[in-house]
Amino acid sequence: MRRIVYFIPTLIIISLLAFVISLNAPGDPVDRLLNASQGSGEMLVESPVVEQQRKQLRERMGLHLPVFYFSINALSQPSTSPSYLSPQEQKAYRHLVSNFGNRQTTDAVYNSMQSWYNAHRKVLLPNGAQRDSVLSTLNYSTAAVKGLLSAGDSEVIARKISELNELYARHSEFQDLINYSDSCNSTLQYALTNSTKWKNYIPVIRIHPNNQYHRWLFGDGNWITGNGSEHTKGWIRGDMGTSYSSQLPVSNIIASRIKWSLFFTLISVFLAYLISIPIGLLSASKRNSLFDRGSSVFLFMLYSLPVFWVATLLLMNFANPDVVRWFPSSGVAPTEGIPEGASLLERVRLTIPYLVLPTICFTYAQLAFLSRLTRVAALDVLGSDFIRTARAKGLSEKTVLYKHTFRNALLPLITVFATVFPAAVGGSVILETIFTIPGMGREIIEAIYQKDYPVIISVFTITGILTLVGYLIADILYALADPRIDWKK
Repeated sequence: MRRIVYFIPTLIIISLLAFVISLNAPGDPVDRLLNASQGSGEMLVESPVVEQQRKQLRERMGLHLPVFYFSINALSQPSTSPSYLSPQEQKAYRHLVSNFGNRQTTDAVYNSMQSWYNAHRKVLLPNGAQRDSVLSTLNYSTAAVKGLLSAGDSEVIARKISELNELYARHSEFQDLINYSDSCNSTLQYALTNSTKWKNYIPVIRIHPNNQYHRWLFGDGNWITGNGSEHTKGWIRGDMGTSYSSQLPVSNIIASRIKWSLFFTLISVFLAYLISIPIGLLSASKRNSLFDRGSSVFLFMLYSLPVFWVATLLLMNFANPDVVRWFPSSGVAPTEGIPEGASLLERVRLTIPYLVLPTICFTYAQLAFLSRLTRVAALDVLGSDFIRTARAKGLSEKTVLYKHTFRNALLPLITVFATVFPAAVGGSVILETIFTIPGMGREIIEAIYQKDYPVIISVFTITGILTLVGYLIADILYALADPRIDWKK
């Protein structure tokens, strides 16, 4: 229990790292989830419906909240930026607040620019020869005014207003836009005239009980029970967010993929230990014998073979209709599916052929490492006084080897076993790709290619947690294997 308590600060650090990574991941999560075109047809302006969806989605994801439980800002800076702004626009907004030293006047400037931007959809295009020219100017103005929201510099905004007014003067269709640009310019000049930059030099500590990190970790309901949650129950309750690419809950994606990675990891570790431990113990008991040298050469040769080469070789020779078709070449189950009502024995019979070749590839590379580790640990134990005493008592070599030597040589093997759990989350990218296994390895690669950050961050967090779980299990097994280890002292 004491060691579990020690893990709590580490888990907090892991959760903070995951949250910081998610917060600083490139791109806007709202844009990724909304997946809406920024322009269609002849207009490069978002419809009011899309803008409303963007605002609602940002608030549903909690991006309108302060980042952490407290913040240290200048008096001029607000706790949060307007929810309708993208991350880049929020950064520009804060920079402009620093220029003016006043949030109220900055809000007025941004509201006037937003109204100016929305006014572009009201412009009527003429018919005839002037249509293309007006449309080109309108598209340019739309993009330019939208860019002002990300400028964050009063001089740049003033220059762009002057430039656009010159363009508007060439066409009578832009009279309304001139009114909006003049209004924006007046608001800007008022903000510059009434600036209070002295507020930038006064630090203020603000407390935020409701913030993004708390919401990400505990959800938007009761932080203890989770009752009253509307949009998220929190990471601590298994709500890991929504995948950018598939729009599915990340927890569902991981649950459907991790079972295969976990299966192949556990079965390969079990087989590797089952084979390598007797080989290592026998090699240690017959040090420098023909068996010891021969097994070392064979296992190291096996270990040196690249896994992708062995996998390809097995497929070419045992899943090839032109050679021998003993096993299927891909997948983990028949393509037509398992018949409904099939018994457990029938399901196993249909599934096993798909698992043989991947299991071989997952297992063979671990044999050399574990057998050598067992051999070295056993050699240290075989030289101990209590082993000589056991032999002097007339115990058989088998009893000495498996009852006395094996238990005392377990500690290095337990250390290796602690890495099983995080390895199951990571999967094996190469083997899962070659054998078309729907495991975590392929999912992680797909998430990296598609920049699906919620999936990547969830895998990172789960791996850290399972690493701690592995260490805890290893500590418990240490005490069980060696009575001399006592965590109470």
